[in-house]
Amino acid sequence: MRIIDVYIQEVTRRLPEKMRTDIALELRSTIEDMLPEQYSEEDAKQVINQLGNPAVLANGYKDEPMHLIGPRYFDVYVSLLKMIVPIAVIITLITVITKYIVSYNGEEAILMSVLSIFGESIWSIINAAIQVFFWATLTFAIIERVDKDKEQQPLTASMQKWTADDLKNIPYIPKKRAISKFEVFGSLLWTAIWATLYFYANQLIGVYEGDGNRLQFVMIALNQDVLLQFLPIVILIIGLEISFALYKLLKQQWTKRMAIWNAVLQLFSTVVFVVIVINPDIMNDHFVTYMMELFTMTSTQFSIWVVGSAIIIFIVSAVISVYDGFKRANAR
Repeated sequence: MRIIDVYIQEVTRRLPEKMRTDIALELRSTIEDMLPEQYSEEDAKQVINQLGNPAVLANGYKDEPMHLIGPRYFDVYVSLLKMIVPIAVIITLITVITKYIVSYNGEEAILMSVLSIFGESIWSIINAAIQVFFWATLTFAIIERVDKDKEQQPLTASMQKWTADDLKNIPYIPKKRAISKFEVFGSLLWTAIWATLYFYANQLIGVYEGDGNRLQFVMIALNQDVLLQFLPIVILIIGLEISFALYKLLKQQWTKRMAIWNAVLQLFSTVVFVVIVINPDIMNDHFVTYMMELFTMTSTQFSIWVVGSAIIIFIVSAVISVYDGFKRANAR
C-alpha cells in the first residue's frame, strides 16, 4: 500500500545509507505483523500512528543524539538547511560570475579569468554555506530555548504535530528513480562549461606555453567564425538542456516520458555536434600544422584521429545517458 511505502521512505531517508535497506525490511515486517490479514487504508493509518512520527522512529534507530537542536525542531531545522543552502550557493555563484563579467576589460586572458572566477566561487560558496549554517543554527537554538511547551514530539515543516495524513502530499519515489539536487547541479554545470568553451573557443581552446610563472595562449585550435555559424541551434540546445535540468528538479524522479525526452535531446545534440566537427574548416590551419609536426602525421591522419575520437566519445557518452535514463525510469 502506498501510505506504507511512503512512511518507510520517510523513516529510512533520515538514516545513514548503509542502514536503510535493513531497516526498511525490518520496519515493513513490523507493520505487516501489526495489520490484520485483510486491511484497509484506515487500518494502515492506525498502525502508522502507533509507530509515530518518522523522524522520532528514525532517531531511535541511530546512535547519534540530537544535542544542540532538540528533537522537537531538529527535523524542521535540517529540512530548511537543505532548502536554503543550495539557494545561497546558486545566488553566490551568479553574483561572482556577474561581477567578473561586468568588470572584465579584455586585458586579462580568458583562461586566467576563468581560473580566478573558479577560485573565488569556491571560497564564496564555502563562506555562504558557513553563514547560512551559523545563523540557522543560532535561530533554532534560540527558538527551542524560548519555547515553553514541554511537548517533545517533532514538528513538521508547517510547525504542526505530525499525523499519518501528512503522508498524502508526499510522492513515493523509489531510490533508483530518484533525481538528486547534485545531479541537477551537475547537468547545469556541464551546460555552462561547454557553452563557455563554444562562445570563447578562440580564447580557451588551443596551444598554451608557459615560462614557469603563468600560461600564455599562443595559438587557437578552432575557427570561431565557423563555430558561430551554428549559433542559433547551439542556443536552442542550451535552452533545452537548462529546461530539462529544471524539469528534473521539479519532478525529482525519472519517468518514461523524461527518458524519451532525454533520448531525443541526446540524439539532437549528437547530430549537431557531428555536423560541426566534420566541417572541413572547423580547425585552424596553423594549429593543424603544429600538431602534425608534433605527432609526425599527415593532415588527413590528424583530422581522422581528432574528429573520429571526438565523435566516438560524444556518441558513447550520449548512449550511456540514454541507457541510464530508461534504466532508472523502469526501475521498481
